[in-house]
Amino acid sequence: MAKTSTTTQGLRAAIERSGYYPALVAEAVEAAVGGEPIGSYLVHQETTFDSNEVRRHVTVLVLTGTRFIVSHTDEQAADSTSPTPYATTSTESVKLGRISSVVLSRVVANPEKYVPGTLPREVVLTIGWGAVSRIDLEPAACGDPNCEADHGYTGNSTADDLSLRVSETGDGPDTVRQTLAFAQSLSEATAATAR
Repeated sequence: MAKTSTTTQGLRAAIERSGYYPALVAEAVEAAVGGEPIGSYLVHQETTFDSNEVRRHVTVLVLTGTRFIVSHTDEQAADSTSPTPYATTSTESVKLGRISSVVLSRVVANPEKYVPGTLPREVVLTIGWGAVSRIDLEPAACGDPNCEADHGYTGNSTADDLSLRVSETGDGPDTVRQTLAFAQSLSEATAATAR
C-alpha cells in the first residue's frame, strides 16, 4: 500500500487517540519511517503497575515495503538522575528479511460454538528477528531410574523480540481487529521476502 495522506493521518490519529505524549511518539515514529510508504500500522497503549506507581507504555508498529519498525515509549518518575519525570522513546528498524517468526495466538471463548469470523477474546502477537532469544534449559536424563550419570542439559531457544497482548475487554474490539490485520500484513510481507 502506498503511503497516502490517509494512511499517515490514520497512524497519527491512532497515536493521538492513545493519549500518550502524542507529539513525542509521532515525531519518533515519523523519523524512523522517513519517506517510505506505510503499508500497515498498530498502536498499542498499555498501563502497568510497578509497586506504588502507575506507568504507561506505548508501542507503535509500522510495516513498510522493506522494513518493520517498532517504537517503544515509556514514562519514568523523577529519580536520582532526573529531578523531573521523563519519557524514553526508542525505535528499531528491522529489514523484513530478518524476521524469523510471526506468531499469533488467539483465545476464543466457547470453542465448540465458534463461528468463523468471530473476533477472538484476546490475541498475543509475538515477533522474532533474532535480537533477543530466550533459552530454557533443564537437566537431561535417561530412562533408567537408577542411572547417576551426568547427561548434560536439554532445552530450547525461542526468539521473542516483541510480544503484545491485546484483549477485547481491556483494549476494545477495534484494537483486536487491528492487531489481527497487522499480523496478517506482516506475515504476508515476510513470506513475500522469503521467495
